[in-house]
Amino acid sequence: MFEPAGVTQDDLERRGRRVVRKGGKQILLIASGGRIFAIANRCPHEGYPLSEATLGPPCVLTCDWHNWKFDLTSGEALVGRDPVRTYPVRLADGEILVDLADAPAEQRRRRALAGLDVAMADNDRTRMAREVARLERAGFEARDALIHALQRVDGRLEGGMTHAHAAAADWLALSARAPSPETRLVALLEPIGHLAWDTLGAGRFPYPDGARPWDARAFVAATEAEDELAAQALIAGALAEGLTYADLRPVLAEVALAHYADFGHSAIYTLKAGQLIDALGSEAAGPVLRALVRQLVYARREDRLPEFRGYAPALESWSPRRAKPAVAEDFIGLSTPAILKRLAASSGRPPAELYDALLGAAAWSLLHFDLAFDRAAGRVIADNVSWLDFTHALTFANAARRLCTERPDLWPAALLQLALFVGRNKAYVQPQDVSAWRVGDPAAFVGAEMSRLYDHGVVEPIIACHRLKVLFALEDELAQSPDAPWTDTLCAGVNRYLNTPPKRHHGLRVARQARAFIAAEG
Repeated sequence: MFEPAGVTQDDLERRGRRVVRKGGKQILLIASGGRIFAIANRCPHEGYPLSEATLGPPCVLTCDWHNWKFDLTSGEALVGRDPVRTYPVRLADGEILVDLADAPAEQRRRRALAGLDVAMADNDRTRMAREVARLERAGFEARDALIHALQRVDGRLEGGMTHAHAAAADWLALSARAPSPETRLVALLEPIGHLAWDTLGAGRFPYPDGARPWDARAFVAATEAEDELAAQALIAGALAEGLTYADLRPVLAEVALAHYADFGHSAIYTLKAGQLIDALGSEAAGPVLRALVRQLVYARREDRLPEFRGYAPALESWSPRRAKPAVAEDFIGLSTPAILKRLAASSGRPPAELYDALLGAAAWSLLHFDLAFDRAAGRVIADNVSWLDFTHALTFANAARRLCTERPDLWPAALLQLALFVGRNKAYVQPQDVSAWRVGDPAAFVGAEMSRLYDHGVVEPIIACHRLKVLFALEDELAQSPDAPWTDTLCAGVNRYLNTPPKRHHGLRVARQARAFIAAEG
């Protein structure tokens, strides 16, 4: 609907440009080359006034703050990314009329999502934020942007699911607790930015086409054989048949725990994939499940490494007749072979007892991590150990417990794999004074640390998302077992982890290890 701008054609041509305020908007009117243009006065880059911009031929306006250039005819950004909004103009008896009506909601949605694609390709976090805010202003939910982002990266990750997918469920949960619209937007933007980070410069790794009728045993065999073609076809068939993630979860859990796989990622991702689909709905099921299946197919089977080859015999020898009681202290300080042997001696004990004992030992290791390994520059590649090597024991334990609740027959594999985390980290812990890290009120501690995530200040998404996932795993474990014997130790360990900055750039270590590696090549 056109309405008077309050400016005549003669006045505008004499002055060249005018800013008018209508309906809460600042509109810049420009007369150039015998034409009249109306655009938003705020530069879409950072909001500086385009009334101060430089006009040049042919109908190009340059914002002098950052040299972004706009075609006044279309609003297209000739230099820069975001287009500036333009408004239709008419003349009536020398009076300038402007149509300030917003474009139809669906058109604004398409524009915001197209802009999000550009922002993700550029890893431009500020534009991602603007486009999601535009989506919301058009009347759509910000989570639609996350669904779009998941669809955008579908088939662009060679190894399938990453922590970007896995943490998205927790970011969504955090957004639901947000105390303000701004903090809610922060949490929703985090997984989008992480997906963009993980696919920067990525090629195309399309998923196989085709579908086969769902067959759980065939799916297990396909993943074990690393046959992605068959595994993806079976999942496609399951979705075509209307099966939900809940229907598939028992067999996905079986596959995830079939090996000590990918440092626990397979179990973690299997749990989080379901939570993400539950939060976003069926539109997300295809992209999320395809990414998960690829990860399950190609996950490292670390139980085949020399260090962990005792796992398979321990699993095979698991017996209800071996019922030695177990507590956390029984597992602290044991090597991998020793911890497998000690756990086997208690294999007939209730899973909850063994879980508490192993989680307690993992908590002790987290609390006593020797930071010298995190900061050293002169060690071999195998000793490149960081906080994440320890926090994964907690996030794996949480995922394994939840998966085994539905599939109790998987408890032996889950417990033995949790023991491997404790055994592998034995060499990287050191008894020390940890009294400063004790937590008096676990619920208040978790709440305060959760609040810090809205403005965490961490550049790398992988580090930020681990802080998030650890807190959600801790919260879940405390809710499940508030009086467990590991409560104090685990809270203290997480406190130390969250409040001891890691060394993230190892320039000297990388250089030394690279030279040693090349020298050893001969």
